[in-house]
Amino acid sequence: MKIKQSSHKKAVFFGSLTAAIVASGLLIAARPAPNYVAHEWGTFTSVQGGDGVLLDWRSLETSRLPKFVYDWTHPGAGQQRPALLGKGAMIARQRMETPVIYFYSKQQQTVDVSVEFPEGLITEWYPQASLIGPRSSPAVKQSSARWTHLQLLPEKQNQGLAGALPFDRSGSHYFAARETDSDYVKVISRRTTNASPEQEKFIFYRGIGNFGTPLHVTMASDSQAVLANTGKESIENLFVLQLRDGAGKFIYIDGLGAGETRSIAIDSLTGSAPLGTVSLQLGQRMAQALVQAGLYQREATAMVKSWTDSWFQEDGVRVLYVLPRAWTDHTLPLTLDPSPHDLVRVMVGRTEVITQDVQQRLRQALTKASKGDVGAREEAIAEFRKLGRFGEPALRLVTKGASPEVNQIAWTLLQGAAAKPVNVTKAY
Repeated sequence: MKIKQSSHKKAVFFGSLTAAIVASGLLIAARPAPNYVAHEWGTFTSVQGGDGVLLDWRSLETSRLPKFVYDWTHPGAGQQRPALLGKGAMIARQRMETPVIYFYSKQQQTVDVSVEFPEGLITEWYPQASLIGPRSSPAVKQSSARWTHLQLLPEKQNQGLAGALPFDRSGSHYFAARETDSDYVKVISRRTTNASPEQEKFIFYRGIGNFGTPLHVTMASDSQAVLANTGKESIENLFVLQLRDGAGKFIYIDGLGAGETRSIAIDSLTGSAPLGTVSLQLGQRMAQALVQAGLYQREATAMVKSWTDSWFQEDGVRVLYVLPRAWTDHTLPLTLDPSPHDLVRVMVGRTEVITQDVQQRLRQALTKASKGDVGAREEAIAEFRKLGRFGEPALRLVTKGASPEVNQIAWTLLQGAAAKPVNVTKAY
């Protein structure tokens, strides 16, 4: 009988244990999978002449970023600085500017984030990545970045973290991106001297590459632009801008089908408006286009605010447009583990055109300046300042085949334009 009672107790015990395991398994199976949303925005910028040929330019030299952002001149703890990767040495045809990835989760959780850039080089990032770099040598323009165990901290539950975010007074194209209700993200610092975690409202990175986008722009004259979609997907929401001397105008195109070509009459600045008015109207229309592409309103507003001074206030002729999602996924593969409930990626292409009119003015000014014309030197410096970071590719365009004297004065005046105002009579 005792033996029977013992067997009965064992049966009851193992039966209870099995039931508990099953119940536990059911509970685990019923537990909701990580549920979050990820949204990303960024830009791809190229510069060209009216013939549509992309030009090489030093896209990093004028990048204004906070000092805490990592790059290959100071890659941070655990990252080896490759040779020949200083900012001044990087010349490319495409600038991947300020992609940011936002996260929205109802509960705290961790996510692994991997970004691949098969035809480019990731040059700046924050917070610190677990793994980043060229896969081999700097000559191989391909790289990737990975953030493991990235903690997502819902904003409403962690409002005290707002004051803990890094800050300095540089980087005009950075801090506006924080003006959303996205989660805070946190990674464990890899610094040996400071073990404090790094926190932000997004993942940030930038890069360069030598590839084209599906939109091809040509301008045989300053009064007409020809837009051609060379890709397999339609391009939505295009804006053709012409801004000069405090005034400007823009033309909106709702879409350009795959393989479609369209000619746009710009007609100089006929019908132009004050720059402030144009900038406001463009910002509102662009934000609408970004929301239409999938961004939340605050994200769209933050993106427009980040780039208002560059997109809508710099002199020049440019085309802004929303890149097809398929192109973005191919050019910049992104993997999130676990996968989000929803992933939105909105990239804006920017094609900067150095028009025939700009080239002619600059060429004439440099020719006269090489012969000692002080007024022409002043005119060339002013033109270079308007061109900003596109001054060097413009110089290369207008001095192709020029005399050594013109080349010499051109580089001298370009350097003078980048510096503080100088006495042009001593420009040599």
